[in-house]
Amino acid sequence: MKAVTWQGKRDVRVDTVPDPRIQEPTDAVIRVTSTGLCGSDLHLYEVLTPFMTPGDILGHEPMGIVEEVGAGVPDLKAGDRVVVPFQIACGNCWMCMTGLPTQCETTQVTSEGMGAALFGYTRLYGAVPGGQAEYLRVPQAQFGPIKVPEGPPDDRFVYLSDVLPTAWQAVAYADVPQGGSVAVLGLGPIGDMACRIAQLRGAGRVFGVDRVSERLRRARERGVETYDLRAFDNEKELVQAIRDETDGRGPDAVIDAVGTEAHGSAAAKLAQQASAMLPRKISGPFAERFSIDRLAALHTAIELVRRGGTISLSGVYGGMADPLPMLTMFDKQVQLRMGQANVRRWSDDIVPYLTDEDPLGVEDFATHRLPLSEAPHAYDMFQKKRDGAVKVLMTP
Repeated sequence: MKAVTWQGKRDVRVDTVPDPRIQEPTDAVIRVTSTGLCGSDLHLYEVLTPFMTPGDILGHEPMGIVEEVGAGVPDLKAGDRVVVPFQIACGNCWMCMTGLPTQCETTQVTSEGMGAALFGYTRLYGAVPGGQAEYLRVPQAQFGPIKVPEGPPDDRFVYLSDVLPTAWQAVAYADVPQGGSVAVLGLGPIGDMACRIAQLRGAGRVFGVDRVSERLRRARERGVETYDLRAFDNEKELVQAIRDETDGRGPDAVIDAVGTEAHGSAAAKLAQQASAMLPRKISGPFAERFSIDRLAALHTAIELVRRGGTISLSGVYGGMADPLPMLTMFDKQVQLRMGQANVRRWSDDIVPYLTDEDPLGVEDFATHRLPLSEAPHAYDMFQKKRDGAVKVLMTP
C-alpha cells in the first residue's frame, strides 16, 4: 500500500509499504477514506525528530471502512464506516473506566514512561504505524473506532478522530462560566474549533489571538473577537488590550492552542533545532533530559488570565527542562489543566452536534483537500502557513 513516511527533518515521502494485517484478536483493518494533517504532525516534521525513525508511518486522524476484524471485536463487521481516535485504548482498565483513555493501562508505553499508545507519533508513544495511508491496522478495535452512519460526507465525522474531542476537552478543562469570557491563543484547527465549542457551550465573550490573516478572518466571521499579534509591539500591549475588555481583570479562562512551536524565545528555538541536528543515538537521550519548549504562548496565558482563572493547555508541549513563572502562577491562584484529549470520553457528547444543521461548521472546516500522493506538498504548505492553509484533509 501507499503511506506517508517520515524520513528526516522536513522530509516526508509517500512510499510503498507492506499492507497491514490482523495480528491480535482485538485488531481491525480499515480502508482509509479520509485522513487529516494535524498541527501535531508538524512537531514530528520539525521539533520531535529525535524520537522518530526513518520509515515511520505518520498520521492520527483517519476514518474509513472496516475491511476485516479479529475474533475479539464483536461490535464491528466488514463494511462498517468508522472514525478512529488518535489514541489506542482498551476501554476496560481502571484509567479507561474513569474517563482517561489517554492513560490506558493496557497500552501505556511503559518502556518510555508515557501514557497510551498513539497512532503515528514517535517511539515515545509506541511507534504505531499511522493513518496517513491506504490501510490501517487498528489495535483495541473492540473499543476505539466510532461507528458513523452512511450518507453524509467524511468531513462531517472525520474530526471525531482528534480536532473535535481535543477542542471539546480544551473548553471543558477551561471551565468557562456561563456567560463568562475565554481567550484562545492560536487559531489553527484546534483553536478555531475551541472558539466554536466555547460559543456553543455558553461563553459570553470569546477572544481569539493569532498572527495569520486567514485564521483571524475565519474566527471573526463566526463572531470571535480577534486580536492580530502583528498589531502589538509586545505581549504586555496584547494583554492590556484584552484586559480593557474584561473590566481590567482578564478573561475567566485562557486556552493555549499553540504549544511548543510558539513564536517567541530565540534561545529555545535554537535549542530545539540543535537537538534535531544531533546524531540519532545522542539526540534522543539529550531531548529526553534537556529539551525545552518555546513558551511564549504559555507565558502570555499566565499573564492574561484573571486571578483565580483557569488555563487549559491543548497545544502539545514536549520539554523536560521548561522554566515557568511559578511565583506568578501561585500568587494569581491560576488553575492549570492539560493533556492529550480523551476521545471516547467526549465523543458521545459531540456526535449530536454533527447534524445537517452543522452548528460547528465541520463540513466546510477544511481549507484544502488533496490526494495522499501530495502529502509532501501538504506538509510544506501547512508548516509555512501558505495558501491560506488552516486544515488539510487527504484522500488515499
